[in-house]
Amino acid sequence: MSNVVLVFPIAREAALQSEVDARPFAIAVTVAASSGFTSPLGYQTNLMVYGAGGYRFLDFAKIGISLKVLLFIASMICIPYAWPF
Repeated sequence: MSNVVLVFPIAREAALQSEVDARPFAIAVTVAASSGFTSPLGYQTNLMVYGAGGYRFLDFAKIGISLKVLLFIASMICIPYAWPF
């Protein structure tokens, strides 16, 4: 979550300089910060099933990259629709 603290002011400033609403930028930053699917280190539950389920690090990467791409596409479509600029 420390990345959000660094990226949010940049996103807000980009919105202000573009003279658009900052909410879609803030939502995009929070959605991106909560999408830690690529590694078991991204979320506590991933770490719990990592050892117990016998998963490998590559297993998370295979599925996680696909999920990140899907979430990116959905976010780019849905965020401007729900929170217009």
